[in-house]
Amino acid sequence: MDVSYRWLKELAPTIAEPAAALAERITYTAVPVDEVIWLGEGLKELVVGRVESIAKHPQADRLVICQVHIGRGEPVQVVTGAPLVVEGGYYPFVGAGQALPDGQVIKRVKLRGEQSEGMLCSERELGVGRDAAGIMQLMGEFTPGQPVIEAIGFDDYRLVLDVTANRPDLLGHWGIAREVAPGGETDLQLPEFPGHRRAECTIETVPEEGGAAGVRVRIEDPEGCPRYMGAVIRGVTVGPSPEWLASRLRAVGLQPINNVVDATNYVLYELNQPLHAFDLAKLGGPAVVIRRAKVGEWLRTLDGKDRDLDPEMLVIADAEVPSAMAGLMGGEASEVTEDTRDVFLECAYFDPKRIRRGAQLLGLDTDASYRFQRGIDQAGLPRALQRVIELILTVAGGELDGKVVDVYPRPAQTRTVAVRPSRVSHLLGVQLNEETIRGCLEPIGFELSEGEGERLSVEVPTWRPDVEREVDLIEEVARRHGYGRFPDQMRTFRPTTVPEDEYVAIAERVRDVMVSLGFLEAKTSPFAPGGEGEVSLLNPLSEREDHLRSDLLTGLVHRVEHNFARGQRDVRLFEIGTAFRSAGGPAPEEHIRVAAVWTGRRAPLHWSGQDADWDFWDLKWILASVANVAALGSEVQSLDPVEEAARLNFEEPLLVLSPDRGRLGWAGRLPAGGLEAPRWAGPVWGLELEILPARPQPLAYQPLPVYPGVERDLALVVPKGTAAAEVGAVIREVSPEHLESLSVFDVYEGEKIPEGTRSIAWRLRFRSPDRTLTDEEIDVAMSRIVSALEERLNVGLRGA
Repeated sequence: MDVSYRWLKELAPTIAEPAAALAERITYTAVPVDEVIWLGEGLKELVVGRVESIAKHPQADRLVICQVHIGRGEPVQVVTGAPLVVEGGYYPFVGAGQALPDGQVIKRVKLRGEQSEGMLCSERELGVGRDAAGIMQLMGEFTPGQPVIEAIGFDDYRLVLDVTANRPDLLGHWGIAREVAPGGETDLQLPEFPGHRRAECTIETVPEEGGAAGVRVRIEDPEGCPRYMGAVIRGVTVGPSPEWLASRLRAVGLQPINNVVDATNYVLYELNQPLHAFDLAKLGGPAVVIRRAKVGEWLRTLDGKDRDLDPEMLVIADAEVPSAMAGLMGGEASEVTEDTRDVFLECAYFDPKRIRRGAQLLGLDTDASYRFQRGIDQAGLPRALQRVIELILTVAGGELDGKVVDVYPRPAQTRTVAVRPSRVSHLLGVQLNEETIRGCLEPIGFELSEGEGERLSVEVPTWRPDVEREVDLIEEVARRHGYGRFPDQMRTFRPTTVPEDEYVAIAERVRDVMVSLGFLEAKTSPFAPGGEGEVSLLNPLSEREDHLRSDLLTGLVHRVEHNFARGQRDVRLFEIGTAFRSAGGPAPEEHIRVAAVWTGRRAPLHWSGQDADWDFWDLKWILASVANVAALGSEVQSLDPVEEAARLNFEEPLLVLSPDRGRLGWAGRLPAGGLEAPRWAGPVWGLELEILPARPQPLAYQPLPVYPGVERDLALVVPKGTAAAEVGAVIREVSPEHLESLSVFDVYEGEKIPEGTRSIAWRLRFRSPDRTLTDEEIDVAMSRIVSALEERLNVGLRGA
């Protein structure tokens, strides 16, 4: 939402702080302000010039010679080929030696023998519009030499607001002014227009069908259109808007069209009420019927496109055919043009769900649909229609014909919510009395009265559809009171009895493990192309990302490629997120997973030597570390079958298996051919596994040992087909309870080792908690271990 700082100050004259400070206050109390833009950037040197005379160029048919008065000295000569230059007209002028906003410096030149001392500028050259064909004529009375910044209203700041979906009231300047004015609603005023013409509007409210100056208005779909107002203005003169109106629209990023259409856009941005003007002569009947579209109907919209209509869509039809798509866009056939003399004005409230569905079906997004989808103020229609009628009468002439019709089948009821001051204080953690609560809510339109007991009865304003419960009101109190005014020290509190979510607890432990290994957490998009996801989206944000991702690793790999493209070789990333699978029903299956990808050196580059790159044993160690937390009870297994490795698209693959759930994840080296990697890149390793919900076991205290431990080394000759894990399992099974730890400290293959075997050296540590172990006890345990290994695994002592 683009907001004009000057416009806000006209609506709320009590606003005193500069634009930057106001933007900061809006961010803290309402919605984020993404940017504050000074509109006059690059326009400081430009002035208003008045064309005193125009003569044909003696050497060129398409050029003319203009004498331009710029407020000082004699008129300067400008040679231009722009069409439609008129004597007495006012235009932006930039002299020789001065620069345009894009940095281009204008030079004194001769064009076909005639000297040109500067240039008359177009909208595009000024950066205020798209028109580059003709120079920009300023409509109204100006002083030659007057700064262009003032003439076009660009001595202003534009505030770019990121309005959240729950605050449709902030999509108009009036709603924002209400939030920031010191006195709230009471500080606001609707300023008069230059040459303001007032109109006496008599409103006739009817339940289903009514008329305005001979135009029949009927609602056939009251669910899609709960309220519709219409008025007729006759005798308008359609043409360019006066400069004050055009400037106001440019300040919020709009392009002026003509005085009638610009009037509707002005009120749209001022009061957050979309409006539409029809050429009355082009409405069949004349009649206006609000109904669903019929099968086979189509409409050519204002953008020149033919659109097929769906019966789910709401249309504004005349007596025969659709004239506009309700809440989305008008039709070309009833467009207001320079030939229009009589207009029918529409001011309506449309059901947000119906407008949202129509916008999705047509892929259409307009300023009007953006507001209707979020919900506008149904009770604000009469004021908005009165405002646009008076604005059109002021800038386009004409007269209001007859009464204003208001078709209102079921008038909306106001919502009342009770709030308890004690509950406000309890939730916010500070004592706030009734007076403070009133001071927070009443300035922004809430009406408070005494309720039952300690309760306050609060009538919610019609422009706040998001306030439905007591907690919503408490949030409003906190917001208006100021989040920065709450104490930041820890207060006394009662611990909750609700246990922490199992996934949250496990995910936090996984995060700790990954960070301890030197990984950085990433957040990639959950949307993916069709080839990377199974679940399609009904309303994708882009054609390329029209599915939900089926894994996390693919997104991380893209980030590695992004780093490679910028010369970064050492990358360690992980992500905890959701992957989606089609379940055959309306809702997909969701699985919380952890994925990681890494490449480059194991340790930072050091003068003592270049450290080696990550290898397979690092992969196995990292995977086991993560699986031990994310999937308790699982085990890591290597994959030997070539076809299984190819199916997983990994080289040197590993699997994570669970006794109950089967395969939980996988890991391995990503094939070089599947990556956009430079030649200097190292191997890229990745893993992904599902996080199982499990409550972490509480840590048990163990006292430090007071008796010495005994270490024994055991060198074994192990067949190559026997895994070290199998040997370790047998040792633990037959060892006494005094075995404290078991670890491998050497692996050897070579001379004096029989072919088909390898030597694995183990270190065993024994310790008793209540006495010192004797050598005889250790010897008996070692003998039992060696005998069991020979019997079960054909593993013997080295050198025996």
